[in-house]
Amino acid sequence: MPITPDEVKKIAHLARLEFSEEELLAYTEELSKILDYFQELQEVDTSTIAPTFHPYKKKTPFREDEVETFENIEGLLKIAPELKDTLIVVPKVVKAP
Repeated sequence: MPITPDEVKKIAHLARLEFSEEELLAYTEELSKILDYFQELQEVDTSTIAPTFHPYKKKTPFREDEVETFENIEGLLKIAPELKDTLIVVPKVVKAP
């Protein structure tokens, strides 16, 4: 079932993308090929295959945190855009409700 140019336009709008007509046709063709391939994969019998969440059976290499001193703190503080005492002031990332 091929995807239509209108569907690609809708997806592009949701993703805040803009395409020329030429690009729209190219992406329509490519997305149709991808969806056709997924349709082929749906027909493969995987009932006897155990789910695989990760191809490697390795433990995550955790390490202990180690506190280290910063060698050139004075140099860092000199180039910081704004300081409050000995703290570097950064823009607020999370707004309070």
